[in-house]
Amino acid sequence: MKKIQILLALVFGLSMATMAQQTKTQLTAVIKTPTVQCEQCKARIERYMAHEDGIVKVNVDYKKKTTTVTYITDRTNVENIKALIANVGYDADDVTAEPDAYKRLPTCCKKPEDGGGKKQ
Repeated sequence: MKKIQILLALVFGLSMATMAQQTKTQLTAVIKTPTVQCEQCKARIERYMAHEDGIVKVNVDYKKKTTTVTYITDRTNVENIKALIANVGYDADDVTAEPDAYKRLPTCCKKPEDGGGKKQ
């Protein structure tokens, strides 16, 4: 009987240690994305970011011009997330959009000074 109790305690201890290691730290960052213009911008960023390792959730609010990202801290960080947004063609806080990606955006998704944005 004593051996069974020791074995159960050992199995319980190991399972708790494994569960503790599997718990990943998640953070949420709000990034200013001043160049998002429309629903297409929102969909483009969210679709692109959904496939990235460490990204749990993405929500672009083009009216407030922010992108909220929940991520796993041991897989990515805020700087990588900003770079991903820039690689789609949008400014992200202090990171400027990648020029070739910006050129590929549809007209409605470009900055107003480049002829983009909502038509009045």
